[in-house]
Amino acid sequence: MNNTNMLGLSITPNCLVRKVRRLPLPGDVLVKVGDTVSPETQIAYGEVPGYSVPVNIANKLALEAHQVEPVIIKRVGDTVKKGEALASIKTFFGLGQQIVPSPIDGTIESLSPHTGVVVLRSHPAPFWTYAHIHGRVAELIPHEGAVIETTAAFVQGIMGVGGERHGLLHVAVGSPAEVLDSDRITADMTGKIIVGGSLVTLGALQKAQRLGVVGIITGGINDIELGDFLGFDIGLTITGQENISLSVIITEGIGQIAMSDKTFSLLSSLQGNTASINGTTHIRSGVIHPEIIVPSDLDTPDESQAGTTALQVGANVRIIRNPHFGKAGRIVALPDDLHLAPSELMYKVALLELDDGEQIALPLANLVLI
Repeated sequence: MNNTNMLGLSITPNCLVRKVRRLPLPGDVLVKVGDTVSPETQIAYGEVPGYSVPVNIANKLALEAHQVEPVIIKRVGDTVKKGEALASIKTFFGLGQQIVPSPIDGTIESLSPHTGVVVLRSHPAPFWTYAHIHGRVAELIPHEGAVIETTAAFVQGIMGVGGERHGLLHVAVGSPAEVLDSDRITADMTGKIIVGGSLVTLGALQKAQRLGVVGIITGGINDIELGDFLGFDIGLTITGQENISLSVIITEGIGQIAMSDKTFSLLSSLQGNTASINGTTHIRSGVIHPEIIVPSDLDTPDESQAGTTALQVGANVRIIRNPHFGKAGRIVALPDDLHLAPSELMYKVALLELDDGEQIALPLANLVLI
């Protein structure tokens, strides 16, 4: 049986990257095949239908349902602004006035003579999808978006937080073993993506966010400090939707772990270039790794330089699922026998010797090459 498995994280200076950019709902595609795009280019546009809001006019004005229509100021199809009167009646023998204001901006969708209820519809909410990377439109997805293609350096991390960002790469440390602390974060880093070494501190994260840094790439992070930065303990299943203004990509694991020489050297060589990053991480089925994309001026990708090799005996790996998340070790055996999971699925395992000498067996899907 073939014991070769391709489960490494990519670290390559020059490869073809294709990104599918699509709307969550059908809309209008704004580009054509062959167009050159930048991260800010709008690829497609759509609208989320407005939501409905019922307003019980009869109840608010103490009227019978059949008495509502004559006091309605606006009619079906009319637009209204929040606070604008929908209906009005005279009070205090005609000396005063009681109105029912609109609770939203929108249009009047219906009026029921049987219930005295006006239904308002909020205005549609526009949304766009953007290119996210420098590149070229390779193909269109009708009513949804497009596929963007570029030749780029491509690096995957082991975990991350925060969504899509782009900015100039700036290396803030002198070696992959150095710590990125708050003293290394300076005002000229606003709008940039900062490359650190073995660890980013809580103080550095907080200062970077205050100064408008859009991303941080580092070898390791303290999980407690990451939770303090986010305001909650992070789960390792799905990330990317955190309410933060910068994205963080961890290339090695939890704790103080020097960034790999290959990753640090590649990112250092790209200082000053525009990078597009995404901290989104899915650990379960449909695995998604955080990624760094730095488009190049080269027209021809060299796939032979890809940093992913075979998962085999002797390979150095890192564990990407709990309870051993972030630990590193070496594969000492790849048994041919399949193991039965509690879910009754069959899977292959690797026997690892961890850096501390402990030996454990784990599913291959829990490992990535380092």
